[in-house]
Formats: sequence, structure tokens, C-alpha cells
Amino acid sequence: MRLFVGLGNPGAKYARNRHNIGFMAVDRIAADHGFAPWRGKFKGQVTEGRLGADKAILLKPETYMNNSGQSVIDAVNFYKLTADDVVVFHDELDLAPGKCRVKDGGGHAGHNGLRSIHAHLGPEYRRVRLGIGHPGHKDLVAHYVLHDFHKADEDWLDDLIRGISDGAPALADGDGGKFMNAVALRTAPARSSDKPKGEAPAAKAEAPTPEPEPDARSPLQKLMDRFK
Repeated sequence: MRLFVGLGNPGAKYARNRHNIGFMAVDRIAADHGFAPWRGKFKGQVTEGRLGADKAILLKPETYMNNSGQSVIDAVNFYKLTADDVVVFHDELDLAPGKCRVKDGGGHAGHNGLRSIHAHLGPEYRRVRLGIGHPGHKDLVAHYVLHDFHKADEDWLDDLIRGISDGAPALADGDGGKFMNAVALRTAPARSSDKPKGEAPAAKAEAPTPEPEPDARSPLQKLMDRFK
């Protein structure tokens, strides 16, 4: 069994914030894979379902970002899981918008949601880092993450979230590489110039017909040549 945790803040005012991309990811997984309706539990919202052959629990802590670990540890203890069973989806300032990376263990890099999970569960859980870009200066970070994605972000954001949902069964099975391939198929599709297999090569252009050389004969010479 896997516990997929999406990080974010509860309430409509935060729903489209950059900080809430983790909520967006698990919402999409639940919708696409036929999970049960969300219900309140573990100081958050939870739903159960299957991802491929694996049973999965999806959790959105409602403790606000800074106390996410309280909700996570309640779910871990209830289902008798370990840190190895937990996958956390979160926003990542140090990745370009639309990029995605899977990481096992490690530090929290100053992310308050991860910091809280570290305090309650320890660091040995899997993270899916979802790039939102950096505002350029650390003093701008709080304002940046707590504001909505721009309209111009909608295309890459939708592709990323769909790719995460496509790859969720592989991630539940522990196959991070296959998960990343599914994400890449959405976020970096084949270029339109790439030809499908079996497509016939374009016909070669025919060489141009050379123009005839100009006739340099005089009118009298042309007349004489007619009677030869």
C-alpha cells in the first residue's frame, strides 16, 4: 500500500496558488483513477482506491503547509505504514516551471511542508518535486508561492499534472523511471518534424532542365543553313 501526500493549503483562496501544486496532483490522480469521494480524516482530506495492482491512499493535509507532518503521521500510524511507503508531491522553487524530479530521502531544503514531515516521520520518504521556478530573490519567495499561477502557465501546468496522473500506477509500484517516462510523454512530446516509423522518405526534387544556348547565327547564315 502507498500513501500519496499532496502538499498545499486548504480553502478556495489558496486553490490555484503555486504552493498548492501538490494538492492539484493528487486531485487529478483521484479523478482519473476512479478513487472514492474525498472525506475528512487525519486532519485532512483522504480517499482510497487502486493504482494498477496496488492499493493507494491519497491525502491532502488541512493543517496548513507548516504543520503537514501532523496529518501525515496520523495516516502512517493508522495504516501501519513506514516512511518507505510514503510519496509526497510538493512545489519546488529550484526547478524550472513544468519540470519534475523524483527524489528518495534527503533534506527539506527549507520547504516548510517537508520540514514538518521530517519532524514527525523522518527524511526517508520519496518526494516528487514539481518545478514552479524561483522569483529571483529570497525575499520574494513567500509572496510568489502564495499567489496563483499565471494564465500563461496553464498549458504546461495541465500537461505536468496529466503526466503525473498517467504515471501514478508506476510510481505506486515503485518504478520511478517509468513514472518519469509517463510525465515526459506529456511535457516533452515528440516534435512535429519527427516522422512516424514506416513513413516513406520525401521524393527527391528533379534536376532543372538546362536552358538552350542562344543562337548566335546571322539571319543570312540561318537562311543558308536551311538549304544545306
